Formats: sequence, structure tokens, C-alpha cells
Amino acid sequence: MSTVIKVENLSKQYRLGVINRDMLYKDLQSRWAKFRGKEDPNAPIGFKHDKRLEHGDEFWVLRNVDLEVKEGEILGIIGRNGAGKSTLLKILSQITAPTEGKIKVKGRIASLLEVGTGFHPELTGRENIYLNGAILGMTRKEVTSKFDEIVAFADIAEFIDTPVKRYSSGMYVRLAFAVAAHLDPEILIIDEVLAVGDAEFQKKCLGKMKNVSSQGRTVIFVSHIMASIQHLCSQCVMMHDGRVARLGDTEQVVTDYLSNLSAHADAGRIVESFDGNFAITQTILRNEKGVATRSFSPGERITVEIHYETKSSIQQPYFWVSLANSDGDLLTASMLLDGFRPKEISGSGFLSVTFSNVALLPQRTYFVQVGMRFKDAKTLVFPSTELAHFNVAGSASDYGFNAQVADEFLTYTGGIVGDYEWKTSRGDVYKYVNPASGNKPVTQ
Repeated sequence: MSTVIKVENLSKQYRLGVINRDMLYKDLQSRWAKFRGKEDPNAPIGFKHDKRLEHGDEFWVLRNVDLEVKEGEILGIIGRNGAGKSTLLKILSQITAPTEGKIKVKGRIASLLEVGTGFHPELTGRENIYLNGAILGMTRKEVTSKFDEIVAFADIAEFIDTPVKRYSSGMYVRLAFAVAAHLDPEILIIDEVLAVGDAEFQKKCLGKMKNVSSQGRTVIFVSHIMASIQHLCSQCVMMHDGRVARLGDTEQVVTDYLSNLSAHADAGRIVESFDGNFAITQTILRNEKGVATRSFSPGERITVEIHYETKSSIQQPYFWVSLANSDGDLLTASMLLDGFRPKEISGSGFLSVTFSNVALLPQRTYFVQVGMRFKDAKTLVFPSTELAHFNVAGSASDYGFNAQVADEFLTYTGGIVGDYEWKTSRGDVYKYVNPASGNKPVTQ
């Protein structure tokens, strides 16, 4: 197979400086604190000196990255927030230029880096489809031949002549992905935006990306959902501090990444919100006896304990936690509903959710995904990020069921089963019982 992307000694530097009056004030405030030997009042939670800050305010987001992508390959890119993944994709998409190094690209690139990229908010969905086609160098006739397929995939036929500024975030990303995937680019670049879509749409997108690859086109896929990476990608890159920490077989790279993630979970901060105001400091999995563990038995209750820290008060946050299998199928998901969401959170605290009656199959690896957004916000504070993984012990014969049949059942039904119970550090409790049982949710 021929090489379609070759990256050599790529580096990207930003200079931390002023943008507007507010930034000027914060910049002076931070410099004055540094001069006095005090803590920076504008630093994110848990901020420590970054090794990439090598010359004053010069910040190296990427450093000496070498990468080669073959035609028809699906390459996964993983890494913690701030590792340089999105910056690398922006350079590959020619949105920004590298400070050092060379990039050779063979073919047209379609990229979906954030919700709304490449769309004009005042134009309708129909007009934006043709606009994106023109940007990719396609004729109107070529776009028209793909139009019905794009609309059907995005499932927005009745809103196709509505300005996209009136779309929900889910509609936006459905149309954006459909456009990027169906306009025949040689290279398709997808950043974490699929986390905005529901489980059914995510699965649909993974199938489409696999189909694109089978046609000899190249896909570069960034995600925090390891199950999706494992299901889709044969090769994987792990980024750390702006460098390629590991490149190779997906299963091995993901295993190394999750091992490092588990180590960081014991050490401190795991994931931080985009605005630096909220951080998850620890994620603990507990069994029915309250013991921290990463190994469970089928049918056993699982408690996910999320410890957080905030710099200032956050009003009415939405939290959700879900469990997924290695194929990316959701087994169960829970959210703090409107009637129970905390009015605010501030300082340090924890939330825990206990899952019960979930179909966990033996000899499987499962992933814990956590997400949060603010009240009425269309954008996520942080996406559904995998913060932990665990295994289920034993074998199928030990528990008297056929694992293959059970897997097929979960896939067919969507896997949304089980009950859950939320607790907070304030002592609040919210219990949800599956409607199939005939019971009703109970709030205490």
C-alpha cells in the first residue's frame, strides 16, 4: 500500500500572550503572582509546570512527531486531554501551519474536528452540503448524486431547508459526519465529535468509517472511547506531552494506555473541563462489599465513585456514567435527571452510581465512560471519556448461559438494561428501577 500521509519531525509552538483586554488583565495578574512567588490565580486545577514550556511563554504543543499513514488504513489516535491530538489533526487538515517539520499528503482531506466545522450558520442544511462539496473541489452534479444518501444517513430530511444555526448539537454532528463521509475524500479525519451523538448514531458512524476504509480510503480517528478504537482501528498512536509515545498494534497500545490511566487514577487528576474550572481527581470502582477492585463477577453490583474538584461554583450540572463492552455497545447508562441534579457543586466532593442487574458476561473487558455538561449547554464540558476499565471473571459455563447468544441479545436490544442508584457527598440518594419491573423511580 502506498503512503498517503507522511509526517517528519513535526513541531508546533504557541506563544502564550494577550488577545483582548480581559486576557491582558489575567496575563498581568499571573505575571505579578509569579514575580511574588505566589500561586497563579488563573492556573487550571492541579496545574503544574509543563515540560513543554521550555522558553518562558513559548509553549510546544507538538514536539518532533514522526508518522506515516498508508492508503486504506484506519489509524486511531489516543491520549489524555492536552496530549496534542487535536493540534495534530488541525495541522493535517491545513487549518494551522506547523512551526517545524514537513507534511506530505496525497489526496483530498475531509475533516470533522468540532461540531459545526465548515458550516455557515445562516445557510440551510441543503446549502451547506453543496458548500462543503465545493470546498472539496466537487462539481454540483457530483454533490447532487450523493445528496439523498447524505440526508438519509443524517436523518434530517424534514429540516434540510432550515438554517443550521437552529439545529441541535446532535443534528449538527449527524449532518457534518454524513457530509464528510459521503463526499468521497481520499482521507477522512474525525476528532472526538461523535461523543455528541447517541449510541445508535455512534455505531452507525463506526460502520460507515469501516466501509470507507474498505473502499481504499484512509481514516484517522481520534476518540476517548477505547472500545470504538479497538473495534475500528488496526493501528494506533498514543500521544503524550505532544510526542508519539507509542505506535503499533491497537490492542497493545490501548492496553498500555489504560494501564497508564489506571496509574494516574491513583495519583491524581484524570480529566479536566475545557475551561479549567472542573476536574475529576479520582475514579474508583467498588464491589458489593465496598472494596476497590477492577475485577467483578457476572451479576455483581458495580459502584463507580467519581471524586471532583472545582475552582468556582457550577450551577445545575448534568452528569452521566455508562458501561460499554469492547465492541462499543452500551450495556447501561445513567444520568442525574432534572428532578435530582444538584443545584450546584463547589469545592471538593464526590458522586457515585451503583449499577445492578446488568448483563455482564465473563471473560470480557468493560469500560466506564463519564461525561458532564452545564445546564442548557449544547456543548460538553468534557465528552464521554473513558476513565476506567474492568474485567469480569469466570467462564460462561460457570454461570449457565451461552455467551454468544447473550452478546447477540445485547446488540439487538441496544443493551440498555439494569437499575442504578446515585449518591452524592451531601447524602442525597436517587434510585432508578428499570420500567420493565413495574416499579417507579424513587427520590429520597
